[in-house]
Amino acid sequence: MLKFSINERALVIERNGVAVYSVDPYKPSALEVGKGENTYKMSHGSFKISEQITERVKAKITSVFAEENSAVIETNYGKISLTVDGENLRADFEGFDGFNRMWLTLPSSADEFVYGSGEVFSEFNLKGKKANVWVAEHINALQIGKKLVKQVVGIKNAKKSQAFKNYETYYAQPTFISSKKYFFHSLCTARSELDFTADNVTVIKTDEIAPFYIGFGDSFEELLGNLTSIVGRQPELPDWVYDGHILGIQGGTDIMLSKIQTALNHNIPVNGAWIQDWEGRRVTAVGKQLFWNWEWDKELYPGLDEKIKELGEKGIKVLGYINPFLAVEKPLYKEASEKGYTVKNKDGEDYYVTITTFPAAMLDLTNPDAWEWIKNVIKKNMIELGFAGWMADFGEYLPTDCVLYSGEDPELVHNTWPARWAQVNREAVEEAGKLGEIMFFTRAGYSNTPRYSTMMWCGDNHTDFSIDFGLPSVIPAMLTLSCCGFGLSHSDVGGYTSFFNLKRSEELYMRWCEMNAFTPVLRGHEGLNPDLNAQHDASEAVLNHNAKMARLHKALKPYLKEAVKYNAENGVAVVRPLFFHYDEKEAFEEAHEYLLGRGILVAPVIRPNTLTREVYLPKDNWVHLWSGKEYKGGKITVNSPLGEPPVFIRKGAPVLEALKGAKNA
Repeated sequence: MLKFSINERALVIERNGVAVYSVDPYKPSALEVGKGENTYKMSHGSFKISEQITERVKAKITSVFAEENSAVIETNYGKISLTVDGENLRADFEGFDGFNRMWLTLPSSADEFVYGSGEVFSEFNLKGKKANVWVAEHINALQIGKKLVKQVVGIKNAKKSQAFKNYETYYAQPTFISSKKYFFHSLCTARSELDFTADNVTVIKTDEIAPFYIGFGDSFEELLGNLTSIVGRQPELPDWVYDGHILGIQGGTDIMLSKIQTALNHNIPVNGAWIQDWEGRRVTAVGKQLFWNWEWDKELYPGLDEKIKELGEKGIKVLGYINPFLAVEKPLYKEASEKGYTVKNKDGEDYYVTITTFPAAMLDLTNPDAWEWIKNVIKKNMIELGFAGWMADFGEYLPTDCVLYSGEDPELVHNTWPARWAQVNREAVEEAGKLGEIMFFTRAGYSNTPRYSTMMWCGDNHTDFSIDFGLPSVIPAMLTLSCCGFGLSHSDVGGYTSFFNLKRSEELYMRWCEMNAFTPVLRGHEGLNPDLNAQHDASEAVLNHNAKMARLHKALKPYLKEAVKYNAENGVAVVRPLFFHYDEKEAFEEAHEYLLGRGILVAPVIRPNTLTREVYLPKDNWVHLWSGKEYKGGKITVNSPLGEPPVFIRKGAPVLEALKGAKNA
């Protein structure tokens, strides 16, 4: 437990009787404040940000006061109030008038590992890096263009990643956890930076004077429990989610039914069909996209309402798609625009944002009437239709030069947009009385997203094995989400972004399916250009592979349900870093293996044309799922043919017998 005391002239923060930090008025302050201004240029959700700092000064401490559970630090610019609740400390600020920048310096060490800043695809340990905490489009046209050119000229270095300084992410969060078993979380909504480049200090910069938390734990499970008491936790998933493969299907009612039947004929346990084009299809220069008008397209999907009921009787749920944009050619946009429900530009006109090749309007989620309107669209057009879930896409695109109904500064609202979007969806589900029956999954996020979303998916990955955008990138993405307090995540089987010679092979599809079988949800996606990509029914080999992986996922149901319940109650993720349970240097460094719950270690094959994988096993008693061979830890190389991904079970775990039965079926 934390408490405060005064030792001579210094304010001391104690944890279980041991001093963890002190604030001495006669020593240099760890807090600086200043003034600055950012300039933003957005293109297709990707941002270029330039900053001009006009003032930066130390906040000189003039006095300190303390009681056991609260303290006050007076400075020459304002007051900092500290309060403790168990293992968490909160800092609030008063005064500091005229300042809109804050730098907080925390002690660090060269051997410290740090993780977080939201969802990070290309890195895991961020020591030595500086993270820009700003919600944006992770995948952009420039990256794809460079990759396509390199492939044309024969350069295919799948292990090379882009410079971290150029990194953008759908899900940003001003949060990190340390190998020293503490976390930092800011309540800032403006842009922030987490600077881990120095050996001896960590510097947190926020573009506003904002409260923050620092929390502690004796274990990483306890630490995440304390963090998620602040950012929120996800509810348990619907029971049907675990019962097999949710097939990604597009093209209309007949195609949906045909593909489901083909899967069933090959003994694939099908628990869902995800039809993202239920509202209509838009064919653009970059692929088969969607018409963002959230009404059932009865020409493309005739009889869908009845088919949803019929499939439901067979245990097959149907899922849809929605995002916070509106297609400007369609009726819902006309209604929303006439009622003043859309984000405006500075001339008072609807603000159109370019999405790939077409414009779209944005719903203004600061307008209470617009909020209720889109929530009712979800309830009437999706839930009443019978959807058991949907992709709640986007949330990254709010421009900083727009005008909002609330009058709020868009620069302070931008990061919160995906969390607001998740909240709209959550309220619709709860008000319909369907929480626990419906699963919606989000791509973008910020603080509060863990509180409102029921599931994350790590998209929109390239359909390849590249380290920063392809199959391997999903693993650190899931792990960093876990470190930020979001405990339920998965990805599109086979990836999404496909273009020209960037296309999904059968091998990639099968390797991705192997990985996703050992996550909370096994769900496919046809991708941006379905005709370029191998799908779940690409060949007899792929269909049979799908059947095997779906059986394994279904066999994991009791195990996954227990892990999901543990996350809901304690805030400890289902997909976990190895160091959560093993205090070994290699466990802190490992970015491409993970623990599924407490008893399963998964090391997906992340390179093409590979039939073996080197695996690091922490010191424990492990049973290789496929051979039954036992290991006690260390680095090993295991055979990993298609259909036998490196999976290890802690000896004695009951789940081993269930998986043995499924793999041999």
